[in-house]
Amino acid sequence: MKQLNYTLIIKPEPEGGFTVTVPALPGCVTYGATVEEAKSMATDAIGAYLTSLRKHREPIMVVHGIT
Repeated sequence: MKQLNYTLIIKPEPEGGFTVTVPALPGCVTYGATVEEAKSMATDAIGAYLTSLRKHREPIMVVHGIT
């Protein structure tokens, strides 16, 4: 299977921890107590999001030209 790469937006929260959004995947949002945990949670969230897209036979967004 082809590896897909997505940009993560990591935002520190005033109460602590970090919220992560994935701009290319609308509604793909997660949270972690540390940056490392937030990145790990984002990997899981992206996997679940893509699994849902495949299950429902919806197109998977691929962003080109970003390194």
